[in-house]
Amino acid sequence: MMYILSLLFLMPLVFYSNYWLVQLVFLFLSFMFMFKLNCSSFSFYLSYFFGIDLLSFTLIMLSFWICMLMILASEDIYKTNYYWEIFLLTIIVLMFSLFLTFSSLNFFVFYLFFEVSIIPTLFLVIGWGNQPDRLMAGIYLLFYTLLASLPMMVGIFYIYKSFFTLDFYFLKSVYNFFLYFGINMVFFVKIPMFFIHLWLPKAHVEAPISGSMILAGIMLKLGGYGLFRTMKLFVEVNMFMNIYIIIINLIGGMIISMICLRQSDMKSLIAYSSVSHMGLVLSGILVMNLYGFWGALVLMLAHGLCSSGLFCLANMAYERSQSRSIYINKGMMNLFPSISLWWFLLCSSNMAAPPSLNLFGEILLMISLVAFSKLAMFSLFFMAFYSAAYSLFLYSYTQHGSYYSGVYSTHCIYIREYFLLFLHWVPLNLLILNSDIFSVWI
Repeated sequence: MMYILSLLFLMPLVFYSNYWLVQLVFLFLSFMFMFKLNCSSFSFYLSYFFGIDLLSFTLIMLSFWICMLMILASEDIYKTNYYWEIFLLTIIVLMFSLFLTFSSLNFFVFYLFFEVSIIPTLFLVIGWGNQPDRLMAGIYLLFYTLLASLPMMVGIFYIYKSFFTLDFYFLKSVYNFFLYFGINMVFFVKIPMFFIHLWLPKAHVEAPISGSMILAGIMLKLGGYGLFRTMKLFVEVNMFMNIYIIIINLIGGMIISMICLRQSDMKSLIAYSSVSHMGLVLSGILVMNLYGFWGALVLMLAHGLCSSGLFCLANMAYERSQSRSIYINKGMMNLFPSISLWWFLLCSSNMAAPPSLNLFGEILLMISLVAFSKLAMFSLFFMAFYSAAYSLFLYSYTQHGSYYSGVYSTHCIYIREYFLLFLHWVPLNLLILNSDIFSVWI
């Protein structure tokens, strides 16, 4: 409750304070929340509707961290005085809704704040995006989620009629195919599953850096979190349905990985790679075994940090060349040799090279999927291979070769930007030293 009150206190502070003070308060809140870690599989800090277990804790911690980094990455909004007060207010409202979504113990409260979190994200895309297409991207983002979430609301009413409660703890298994699709479809859209992923590349490409970071870092994780919470409702239906969705995800992951290899837009490539990785997470959750759940949580956390860091790098190139094209941003090693190291570190993490948390997550997920079916090995092999291929393609094309002759003038990399990349990469590679913590929540 203290953190909710802190976020409410920040709202009026925005209009009377400095941009960097709000960022500093977010940093303090992140560290204060980090010290609240309790390695118990039960919910703690309970109130009437809210409580936190280790699953909630990791995702709230990630939300605080990414929101703090969003403010750090968006200095251009402050420098150009482009409604930065409203921008900060939007981020605070977004963090407030995410905190309540991840900590809710009641299905309807979860649904309510799940929907609320779309609105600030929509404002970020439409308000601070660069291209005119951002309006269409915002509509895609809103209507994909809203159309899929209306059946979920009906499903929640049906569950209340059946059990006379909406607390996650008291829900029992229901054998109902319509309810399975009604409730889970919004999570499949959010994660996003192949076939219903088209909103994601569109929203990523048109969003400002802060929008891309929150979409990649947190919004995709809402789908995974929702599935974790509702899987106990569909234990019997899962036996029949999950196999088909896993097949779609694994084959779709291969196709998306190949699509990544022919992208010329840096942000588009990173967005499509998110679809491939989150397809693996979705498959791990639907396999319904212990390694799958552990791997899904670890990869969600790893992907949130890694993908957000790659978007920051793409934005740094965009701010200097005014283009997202891989071919125009060639040979950047000649101009910015120091930033080339960060490109290498984050691209290697994206392809699950040690010692990144991505590697640990992918190993757990591959074990769970191969234990589920030996045939999964074929698609997993191609996904792992193409993941390395498009990460190397992104790194080598942007860093090596002769730089674009149209780049007449540019400016140096700021310390702020080194700090931003440092805060993405360090947790991503140091958390593996204490990775046993992720096995506690189940």
